[in-house]
Amino acid sequence: MDPILHNSAMFSLAVVFLVVALLLSAFRILREYERGVIFLLGRFYKVKGPGLIIVIPIIQQMVRVDLRTVVMDVPTQDVISRDNVSVKVNAVIYFRVIDAQKAIINVEDYLQATSQLAQTTLRSVLGQHELDEMLANREMLNTDIQSILDTRTDGWGIKVSNVEIKHVDLNETMVRAIARQAEAERTRRAKVIHASGEMEASTKLVEAASKLALEPNAILLRYLQTLTEIAGEKNSTILFPLPMDLLNGVLSKVKDEPPKDSDKQSE
Repeated sequence: MDPILHNSAMFSLAVVFLVVALLLSAFRILREYERGVIFLLGRFYKVKGPGLIIVIPIIQQMVRVDLRTVVMDVPTQDVISRDNVSVKVNAVIYFRVIDAQKAIINVEDYLQATSQLAQTTLRSVLGQHELDEMLANREMLNTDIQSILDTRTDGWGIKVSNVEIKHVDLNETMVRAIARQAEAERTRRAKVIHASGEMEASTKLVEAASKLALEPNAILLRYLQTLTEIAGEKNSTILFPLPMDLLNGVLSKVKDEPPKDSDKQSE
């Protein structure tokens, strides 16, 4: 075989192979959650996808963008609260790309940029609140951080849907101080409840005393009831003082009663 013809055939096969490779590389498949940002000779052309798209080799370039929600863990941050308490706080943010063009053109790395912005915003927002607010009002803090991040990342085509503060870690000294504060608060509440109960009991006792004073026999019945309760304890000896003035009302009534018929006959 002529070497010239052989070289010509090999060159033709190489050219055909190259053309076929270029044609195949022009076809791209994007999933439902992906978009392709197309650049034509370095300038933005359009956003394509999902499905089968054609990208002209050499002339056009494509950058894939994932539109699914990203769950990003914000590293632990040292925060000094407004009342000068040092705490360690970490959080998690949920965001997704809603504008692929802005996410690629307006920022170099939107994932890294969002992470750094979340860290600085976390320190800034929590530093404006006291420790008690960090521990008790997490929902409010989550909403504030989410609103600030969503506003600042809007120019990057990113939507921050949620922010959750995971942990607020305190040193041992602050933990003991909070425990003492909680114990003092419980003691205060117990004293207030006890004083309130004493006040209500004294009011009821005054009302009961007023009613008993209207009828002397009622006091006598109360003494007898108390005697019955003491006898129920199975004590061998019971010493129960009975003031004689309690019997004055009963004795006076007995003296005032007229004698019965049987008593008159006996006379």
